[in-house]
Amino acid sequence: MPCAFIILKYACCFACCMKRALLMIVAVAVAALLLAGCSSSTQKGDLKMTKDTVVIETSKGTIEVQLNREKAPVTVDNFLRYANAGFYDGTVFHRVMPGFMIQGGGFAPDGTQKPTNEPIKLESSNGLKNELGTVAMARTIVPDSATSQFFINVADNGFLNYAPGNDGYAVFGTVTKGMDVVNVIAAVRTSSRGENGNWPVEDVVIKRVYVKN
Repeated sequence: MPCAFIILKYACCFACCMKRALLMIVAVAVAALLLAGCSSSTQKGDLKMTKDTVVIETSKGTIEVQLNREKAPVTVDNFLRYANAGFYDGTVFHRVMPGFMIQGGGFAPDGTQKPTNEPIKLESSNGLKNELGTVAMARTIVPDSATSQFFINVADNGFLNYAPGNDGYAVFGTVTKGMDVVNVIAAVRTSSRGENGNWPVEDVVIKRVYVKN
């Protein structure tokens, strides 16, 4: 009987130890899952924060633009390259057409056109439309000719969209703040400066373009 009692006693102790060990394993597993969830949330938050928003400070007020890198990666990288280099600082909105668009990013106030980088590939078939408040790249009649100049649509300009037989103009962002400023610029009085028509009589200066933190 004493031997049986001792065996039973140690069996009970062993069972208790195993139970505690299992509880510890479960606790560690739960903690790991919770930590993994926190890590995943943080990563999602970080990805959300990496969305490109640029601020365009002008003599008429500030405009904020959300860039769409997913749909227009080449165009967004190109625009940010100019912005980060300070290229746009001190340029003007040189072409203003109410009911259509405002265009800038290529000329100094004296009418001098700034030298640019090489033209980029046209991304007009990305599904983004030239609608009110969207931002697109200006170009010549050659499809892959956009460099630094951009325009902001002040109306739905469907005829600028890509379609069979129409190369279109590449939209790469949307105004998220300051559309009232855009409308003020669109309403300024214009004239001609040199060979350029629709040039604001009073310069609308782009003071600075930078990525919002």
